[in-house]
Amino acid sequence: MNVLFFGDVVGQAGCERLRRELPRLKQVYQAGVVIANGENAAEGNGILPHSARHLFDSGVDVITTGNHSLRRREIYDLLEEQTGVLRPANYHPSAPGSGVFLYDHPAFSLCVINLQGRVYMEPVHQSPFDVADLLLKQITCPNILVDFHAEATAEKLAMGYYLDGRVSAVVGTHTHVQTADERLLPNGTAYITDAGMCGGRDSILGVERERAIEKLRTGLPKRFANDPERIELHGVLLRFGKAGKVESIERIVVE
Repeated sequence: MNVLFFGDVVGQAGCERLRRELPRLKQVYQAGVVIANGENAAEGNGILPHSARHLFDSGVDVITTGNHSLRRREIYDLLEEQTGVLRPANYHPSAPGSGVFLYDHPAFSLCVINLQGRVYMEPVHQSPFDVADLLLKQITCPNILVDFHAEATAEKLAMGYYLDGRVSAVVGTHTHVQTADERLLPNGTAYITDAGMCGGRDSILGVERERAIEKLRTGLPKRFANDPERIELHGVLLRFGKAGKVESIERIVVE
């Protein structure tokens, strides 16, 4: 089974470009499952019910998130329904929703785990490493993909090697810059530090560059706006074989 994973989808423009391209991409790559990180799918940041529905209607099967997952309270009810929108599993137990979802299809089952890093990030309740251990004791599905939403490259690499041979793939998100280090780790787990984003090619992480530069230059508050121009789609193609193993991982850029 081929699985397409798309990095952070930024705003309405990112959602709309993904909707236009996804039918063709699924056919080209013969993909049976599509996952997208949607934590920035709403304008500004966060995810709203209508942006989640837009992604599902476009052909996305599972939506992962990250540090903006709970930014919009309107999404809380949808998270609680546990129909494929995740928030990081290492949040406090009182947080709405779940960080694990089993996509169960007659031809292929895939367990998706969403975790958030702690290095240079807002504090989270539990260690993502310890939570991964707890979850893997409960999961029986052989095909397991982890979206590790983290800032530090070292923490992402550490998670990849920590889970090597215990999960099928560890895909990093959050930095919005696609890394060129896709590989199969020594024990067979597919890994990439960051899948990239679905956002403006000439933006700064999806934000209009003038606004981002002004905030960084002055250190003063600045209201961000998403860049709607020259949207690129970044992600990876994972080719699953037997017994939970990924045979190859390939970076994807749609200009």
